Amino acid sequence: MLKQSHKVLFEPMYIGKLKLKNRYSMAPMGTLGCVDADGAYNQRGIEYYTARAKGGVGLIITGVNMVENTLEPFPMPSLPCPTNHPISYIRSGKELTERVHAYGAKIFAQLTAGWGRSCVPGFTPVDKSVAPSEAPNRFDPTIIHRELTTEEVKYFIQKFIESAVIAKKSGFDGVEIHAVHEGYLLDQFTMEFFNKRTDQYGGSFENRYRFAVEIIQGIKAVCGQNFPVSLRYSVKGNMKAFGEGILPGEDAVEVGRDMEEGLQAAKYLQDAGFDALNVDAGTYDSWYWNHPPNYFEPGMYKPYCKAVSEVVDIPVLMSGRMENPDMASRAVMEHAADGISMGRPLLADPDVVNKIRRGRFEEVRPCLSCHLGCLGRMAEVGNISCAVNPRCGREEEYKLTATHKTKKVVVIGGGVAGMEAACIASERGHNVVLFEKSENLGGNVIPGSQAPFKHDDKQLITWFEGEMNRKNVDVRMNTAATKATIEAEQPDSVIFATGSRPTTPTWLAGQDKAHVAIAEDVLMNPDLITGESVVVIGGGLVGSETALWLAQKGKKAILVEGADDIIGGPHGTCFANYQMLKELLIQEKVEIKTSTFLKSITDNGIEIYPANDQTAVSEISVDHVILAMGYKAEHSLFDELANELDVEDVFNIGDSQKARTIMTSIWEGYEVARSL
Repeated sequence: MLKQSHKVLFEPMYIGKLKLKNRYSMAPMGTLGCVDADGAYNQRGIEYYTARAKGGVGLIITGVNMVENTLEPFPMPSLPCPTNHPISYIRSGKELTERVHAYGAKIFAQLTAGWGRSCVPGFTPVDKSVAPSEAPNRFDPTIIHRELTTEEVKYFIQKFIESAVIAKKSGFDGVEIHAVHEGYLLDQFTMEFFNKRTDQYGGSFENRYRFAVEIIQGIKAVCGQNFPVSLRYSVKGNMKAFGEGILPGEDAVEVGRDMEEGLQAAKYLQDAGFDALNVDAGTYDSWYWNHPPNYFEPGMYKPYCKAVSEVVDIPVLMSGRMENPDMASRAVMEHAADGISMGRPLLADPDVVNKIRRGRFEEVRPCLSCHLGCLGRMAEVGNISCAVNPRCGREEEYKLTATHKTKKVVVIGGGVAGMEAACIASERGHNVVLFEKSENLGGNVIPGSQAPFKHDDKQLITWFEGEMNRKNVDVRMNTAATKATIEAEQPDSVIFATGSRPTTPTWLAGQDKAHVAIAEDVLMNPDLITGESVVVIGGGLVGSETALWLAQKGKKAILVEGADDIIGGPHGTCFANYQMLKELLIQEKVEIKTSTFLKSITDNGIEIYPANDQTAVSEISVDHVILAMGYKAEHSLFDELANELDVEDVFNIGDSQKARTIMTSIWEGYEVARSL
């Protein structure tokens, strides 16, 4: 039953004259894999959005639709483009909007001017790199973007108008303009830092915002004053230099859009005709602000939305990890926002809104803010999906079906791979027993979730524990699996999910010294670190986050990594997470030594040498040495029993097969269990 304190979230709201059934909207996110070669939505895209409409949101705002694909072309299929093949777009758009409308939801098509100097290299030809003024590429400064001509800017505006007309014909209830937001092309025009033009689209405040104003004026003139148009809007850049962001609480000079101009622009854009502002903060130079990693506290946009709400009369939509209904309802009651926008939480669980309406928020599968399945996957030209929801982006073809033959399934290991496999197998109708040799479920996620900024990972364990009960999995804690205990269950299928263990190289002497500890042990008990100085060996995610947490607790930390960058560099994980973690380490004064190898552990610390000179050995004196040198698959039980068990199916999944990520573990658990 809907809680009294959450009822405000389910009140109707209006954008212009358009009535929405509740205050929840789906935030716009990229849709790679959801589009065909004509630039129209394919069946995956239709199912993807329909699932979120069925899940209860009042409004869906699609991911970006390119208004043209000539000046800054992307290879097809990539993103939707109404003007590329209008007939195909209208045909698929009608099916999409009809199905969304069946659930009482409304849907806006988000229209973009493109990326400009923020374009990820490789997505568009180098000779098609454009910007408001000549500028180096955000990710590869050797790529220089040329200045758009005045005629090309007018061409873009006309294409926005054409795209809005096509979207309206397709049944969309409105459009959202993308974007005076995140440092995309249209946003680059608004900021003096990027816009050095001398025509009517550069110079004064009014000229820099003219591009956005002429778009809304043109759409309203053709589609009608009552056709709703919202704007994706970053009120503040949080940018202190090229490629450098301003961290939460950091005192730095804003070189992008500051709050004073941001609030002036909000009122100016409202008066120009926009019907709603979809508000956040950031640019591609502070990318973590627009795509908040787990290092942020939820609700980070509330002060920005509150400030905007005080100067405009149109609805303000607030995003930023807002799935918690207590936090969302407070934001509305305190007039920080009129509507609540959720992006990644709806990838993790498309039924978030319905579960909140029923008073069952504890059943919501949590988003980890890891970006592995969404941004990270799309950066590798993969389909949009989610680390904790393998079905995301392939809802129909990857849906679960009830089994026609009930099996007895034994799952060995209570990490996320084992729990996912157990829950899915049980949901399909199988009789499932899970053996966990320890007293806790969660595996390696347990130590990995101890730092305060890893609270989402801890919430994932709690959710899985609840799912085990809700799905009626027979969980046997403190039970080591053996050939005898497995065979006693008379299983048809056995799934090994025994995880991985921290590795320490055999050549490394001194690992047993009193001042040496494994990162996993320190994460579980940071009080082991009694001294003031530490060195962490290994700059992967575990080592880097261990160093960060200890530095935040007041320790003087050094991070040593053999590679030339931490956590695999900017392409080793989602760039937003990489950038924020690296900037946080710098802010906390963690000394980062890359291209540096460990020679030995001494009584007073360690000996190291640079990658290019093994003879240049130096010593670091510290109170504690922490080893974070990776994980190794623990598959000895599988190796021992796989060919000894007389069962139909034997599987080895997750880290037990090879140490990788939470996403891989969950996806393999789902894949195997759905096939039983």
